[in-house]
Amino acid sequence: MLSVSVLLATRAIRRHLLRSFLTVLGIVVGVAAVITIVTIGRGATVKIVQQVSELGANLLIVEPGRTRTGGDENPPPFQLLDVEAIRSQIRGIRAVSAQVRTSAIVVRNGVNRNTSIDGVTDDYLTAQNWTLSNGRRFTAEDEDAGKTVCLIGAEIRRSFFRDEEPLGKPLKVQDMICEVVGVLTARGQSGFGDDRDSTIILPLRAVQRTLTGTREVQTIIVAIDPTYSTANLKASLISLLRERRRLAGGALDNFSITDTKQIIDAVASVTRVMTALLGAVAAVSLLVGGIGIMNVMLVSVTERTREIGIRMAIGAVAQDVLLQFLVEATLLACLGSLIGIALALIGSLILAPILSIPFVFDPVINLASFLFSALIGIVFGYFPARRAATLNPIEALRHE
Repeated sequence: MLSVSVLLATRAIRRHLLRSFLTVLGIVVGVAAVITIVTIGRGATVKIVQQVSELGANLLIVEPGRTRTGGDENPPPFQLLDVEAIRSQIRGIRAVSAQVRTSAIVVRNGVNRNTSIDGVTDDYLTAQNWTLSNGRRFTAEDEDAGKTVCLIGAEIRRSFFRDEEPLGKPLKVQDMICEVVGVLTARGQSGFGDDRDSTIILPLRAVQRTLTGTREVQTIIVAIDPTYSTANLKASLISLLRERRRLAGGALDNFSITDTKQIIDAVASVTRVMTALLGAVAAVSLLVGGIGIMNVMLVSVTERTREIGIRMAIGAVAQDVLLQFLVEATLLACLGSLIGIALALIGSLILAPILSIPFVFDPVINLASFLFSALIGIVFGYFPARRAATLNPIEALRHE
């Protein structure tokens, strides 16, 4: 009997194709909007997490400064000896590096630009999981002597050297000349808007001597061995730094520690919530589409009253009529859902490269949208189907 109902429903839909399409337009728009928003949202989440992960997924970034609950307004800076103490006294560290960041005018062959300059120790690249596309890293001699050698980002290479081989070539940074010894692999934007490819990296002592004029360390970057507990290592780090900075038992920390894994988790959580909220708003269109189906099915019942009477007169029972119209409503909702899914996939494939985010296909949301649309067809199609099934056969046959 179900096959007969499907056949009759298909014929009814084909008989009024334009009306059928307009009937399911709300379902089409609702499904397309939900899937597109969720797909783009997931792609944005992946991109943001990837950008933040460029800092390192298991990093602790230590900076002098007030904590959220207060602390010293003018905290003392870190020194290189603090970095050495962390390296030697705390277990579970994969790499630790000091960092000093400043900016300077870089000039070569008539091209000049203000560029971010990082003074670091060699473990910086290890901590950041950053490799070289060409050249070498800093040697112990480079670091100890504070030699003016540098590693350049991919964008710096394009701007100042174009097709020329940069290795061994001089680059004027402020008032000093540094020799390019390595080219960093492209990293793009970080999760905080920094263009990592527009960075020049020099040995820490070279930057301190020629650009900042102090021995202060702005940031300590600690890369954690993933086999160790981040919480335990962070507690040990806090204890060591409090001891070295001579903070009494009740004194507030005058430094802050940022866990990049917590940042990644927080960003992913926020984007998931926003995607869910936007998807829920878009899902309202599905309910509107369901109301449209119910409205048109009620009209269809009125138009086909005589047909219903004839079916009942030749032996069809109320259940058969109920099933026929229920199947028709569900079939309309399912067809609208399939069209919406197709439009959403096409739209997502077009929008993803425009927004510079990856296309992330999620079969769960597609299947859920289809099943929810079918449920809407059943729920909103039941009342018209029930009305058709309860018609009096004699009165139905008299209907003109």
